[in-house]
Amino acid sequence: MDLSIIGSGYVGLVTGACFADVGHNVICVDNDPSKVESLQAGKVPIYEPGLEEVINRNVAAKRLRFTGSIKDGVDNSQVVFIAVPTPQAADGHVDLSFIEKVAREIAGVLSDYRVIVDKSTVPVKTGEKVAESIKRYNKHGAEFDVVSNPEFLREGCAVADLMKPDRIVIGAQSERAIDLMKKIYEPFMSPILVTDINSAELIKHAANSFLALKISYINAVSAICEASGADVEKVADGIGMDRRIGRNFLNAGIGYGGSCFPKDIAAFIKISEQLGVPFTLLKEVQRINASQKDRFLTAVRDALWVLREKKIAVWGLTFKPDTDDIRSSVAIDLVADMLKEGAHVTVYDPKGMEKAREVKEIAGATFAASALEAVEGAEALIVATEWSEFAAVDLETVKESMATPMVFDGRNLFDPQTMATLGFQYHSIGRHRVAPR
Repeated sequence: MDLSIIGSGYVGLVTGACFADVGHNVICVDNDPSKVESLQAGKVPIYEPGLEEVINRNVAAKRLRFTGSIKDGVDNSQVVFIAVPTPQAADGHVDLSFIEKVAREIAGVLSDYRVIVDKSTVPVKTGEKVAESIKRYNKHGAEFDVVSNPEFLREGCAVADLMKPDRIVIGAQSERAIDLMKKIYEPFMSPILVTDINSAELIKHAANSFLALKISYINAVSAICEASGADVEKVADGIGMDRRIGRNFLNAGIGYGGSCFPKDIAAFIKISEQLGVPFTLLKEVQRINASQKDRFLTAVRDALWVLREKKIAVWGLTFKPDTDDIRSSVAIDLVADMLKEGAHVTVYDPKGMEKAREVKEIAGATFAASALEAVEGAEALIVATEWSEFAAVDLETVKESMATPMVFDGRNLFDPQTMATLGFQYHSIGRHRVAPR
C-alpha cells in the first residue's frame, strides 16, 4: 500500500521504516528542512538499535523516501498517519496545536478519499476534533475517515516492538477504513483489536499509566524492604511468578522517566479531571516516583555527609539504556541536584552525551570519554542507567581508580555480595547492605 507519515520524529521514523520493511511504499514528511536533508543523506537523527539499517535498506529499495511537503504525502498515499509531537503543557494537559495544524494542512490539500490516522498519543476525543477540523477546512469536499491507531513502542527495542507487536489497536467507525487498516497490518500477523475511536485513545494512556503504577508500586515496596531487611528483587520475583501480575516493570530503581510515562500520566490525570472523574491514584504514582529520587539522593548525602566539594561520578544520563533520549531523565535530575549542592560531578553515557551537553542545568558537569575515565579519583560512583556496558566493566579496575570505593547503584545492576567481596561500600535499592571485606 501507499502510506505517508507526517512527522519524522521517534514514532514517525520507526513506524515509516518498519512499514516500508514489510513491503509498503512510505513517504515520511517533516517540516524541519534540516532533518529532511539529513534523512535524505542517510543520517538518522536518533539512536535506536537496528533503525538505521532498516531505513537504509528501504531507501535503497525505493520503498521509503523523505519530503517536507504534506501535499506530496497526501497526494501519493491511501492512508495518512499523523505522528507529530504532543508535548505536555505546564498545567499537565496535552498541547494539541501540532495535531490541529497538520489536520488543517491535510484538509487544504485533500482532493480524494483518504484515511487519516492519529498515531500520536492524544487525549480521548481528539479524533473527533481532528475530524471536525478536516471537515471545516476541506475546501474540495473530499471524503475521509479518521482512525485512532495508538503506538506501543519502547525506546531501545522499538523496531522489534513494531515488527512483532503484542496487539494492534484500530479505533474507527467506518468499515472502509477498518479494511484498509487491516490490510496495512496484515504482514505483521499480530492480534488486532477493533474499537471505537474514544476507546482506542484511552487504551494508550491507560496502558502507560498502569505500567508506571507497577514501577511506583515496587519502588514503594523497596522502601519497606530497606526498612525491614528484606530483598526487593526476591519479593519482585515472588510477586511476578503470579501469572496475573507478571515480572515485567517490577524492577526497583530511582524512578521512571522518558518522553512517555511522565507526560502520559499527567495527561491522564488532567483528562480525568476534565471529565469529572479525578484519577487520584495516578497522583500517588507521581508522588512515589518523585520521592524515590529524593530518597536515593538522601542516601548519598547520608553516606558522604555533605556533597559540596565531593567528586562524584555518574554512569548513565539517558532515561533508560539503548537510547539517546534524555527527556525527563532521572539521571539528569540527579546530576543537576548534586551540582546545585556544590559537588564536582563527572558524567558518562554510551549514547546520551551529545544531547546531555545541551542541557543547561548540568552545564557544570565534566563529561568523560569512558566509564573508567569518569571514576578516576571519584569519592563515589552513582549508577543511574543500567547500560550493559557498565555491567561488563572490570570492577577491580574501577575500585583502584576511585579515591574511595563507594557505589550507589540506582538500578540494582550489581550483586551486593560480589561488591562486598571486592571491597566496595555498596548501596542499592531495596536490598540488604553487605559490609565490604
